[in-house]
Amino acid sequence: MAELLDLAEAQARLIALAPQMPIVTASVPDGQIRYLAHDLTAQRTQPAADLSAMDGYAICGDGPWRKVGESRAGQPFEGRIMPGECTRISTGAHMPDGCDRVLIQENAQVDANRVTLAPGETIPPPQRHVRLKGFDFARGEMVLAGGTRLGPAQRALALASGHASVPHHHAPVVHVLDSGDELAADPTRLAAHQIPASNGPMIAAMIAPFVGSAAMLGPVADDRGALAQALEHAEAADILITSGGASVGDHDLIQHALRDWGAEIAFWKVAIKPGKPLMVATRKREEGQQVILGLPGNPVSSFVTAFLFALPLVRAALGDPDPLPKTSTRIASEDLPATGKRREFVRGVSDGEMVRLAGSQDSSALMALAQADCLIDRPPGADPVRAGERVPVYNLQNG
Repeated sequence: MAELLDLAEAQARLIALAPQMPIVTASVPDGQIRYLAHDLTAQRTQPAADLSAMDGYAICGDGPWRKVGESRAGQPFEGRIMPGECTRISTGAHMPDGCDRVLIQENAQVDANRVTLAPGETIPPPQRHVRLKGFDFARGEMVLAGGTRLGPAQRALALASGHASVPHHHAPVVHVLDSGDELAADPTRLAAHQIPASNGPMIAAMIAPFVGSAAMLGPVADDRGALAQALEHAEAADILITSGGASVGDHDLIQHALRDWGAEIAFWKVAIKPGKPLMVATRKREEGQQVILGLPGNPVSSFVTAFLFALPLVRAALGDPDPLPKTSTRIASEDLPATGKRREFVRGVSDGEMVRLAGSQDSSALMALAQADCLIDRPPGADPVRAGERVPVYNLQNG
């Protein structure tokens, strides 16, 4: 029997197989953009001129000052300010020529057009309350590196730096296939031997923030003919994710069906719990190589392996240069048992800096999984953890 792959090696081998998606250009507000394909350089300087950072008076020279006009955001003062003069100025407005500081309105005393310092105040130093030209970024400066995820702030920066559209990798087409004789598509109409097909929708929901909707195939019976027919509908998929049938039982037929379809198994079985019978395969086609990720059928195993493998695979295809999930640490609020030969991912519930077990750790326990907001990462062959010790966790957005 082949030795189980450790998690890091299995993830690295999978990421190396990620489909190479074409680079396209889209409008910055387009919600389909996830990661920049190339570095982005500023097409303009921000701010383009010296601006006031406060409401008050742009002053020139020592006071008192005669107010000669106003500078508002979008309507700058025309002309030059001479010593002993000032303008009313609002936050974000251009500093008038001749002014290099702002007397904020709380420190000013105004009588008609005459402005003086309020009692006890002093003249502000040069550049006080001024946003200097280019302090944020300058034309030609790199503002966003290739591979950056384009969140709300990054989209604002792209627009502010003069880009109406940006390059990104086209999202991969993802299909999700549920298999198992016991699965029923309609949870309201079940025979005595059936359970609702929940893994496919769960996996599709997990990857939806990155690829939008995934095409659902199944549930499909444990039958090579039925699986072959379902796989015919996955021809367009860049990534095919299956759930169930990846193990070695008499009715675990996914590997056989994939080989019949022309796929080659890249690796199988990973030294993790839950999720050991994970499988990765590839298939050549005219449109480019397909990547097939076979997840276990138990719902918790399917969720954990989707989090550790499916999400990184999708992110890598989208151009994320660092697609693997990251850990943080929390304090165990209860003892955790020793681990066996495999690396274990224990479902946990956080309370601030503390973390506790999320009920049953059985790989079929959906109630505990739905309550969990993290996976506690336990190394193989580890001693028990005592309450009060720190443990590494993967944060989940589970719901």
